[in-house]
Amino acid sequence: YDTPHGVACAMLLPISMEFNKPVVAKRQAEIARAMGIDTSGMMDDEAADAAIAAVRRLGEDVGIPTTCDGLVEGDLDQLAQDALADACYPGNPREATTDEVKDLFRKIMA
Repeated sequence: YDTPHGVACAMLLPISMEFNKPVVAKRQAEIARAMGIDTSGMMDDEAADAAIAAVRRLGEDVGIPTTCDGLVEGDLDQLAQDALADACYPGNPREATTDEVKDLFRKIMA
């Protein structure tokens, strides 16, 4: 897709944060505080949402695209299989099915 690896990671970061929030909301609340967000009075879920929104805004501010040109439905099976087979996948805090990974990729389809 002629997309640099770092850009692709940045495009998917807020999407993966949303996916992982059910199992790492407390850690994401810590991210919000580290980003300078006042989380006083917020539950962990709310603070996690604030962190996700801040990461999304940061991406927009630095020009990270929100869609991947050329990505089509027919590509999703292979992309999902590759993602689940990646050496970094075992470090993800939440297990994902192939269909869930495909849904994550759909969020960056143009």
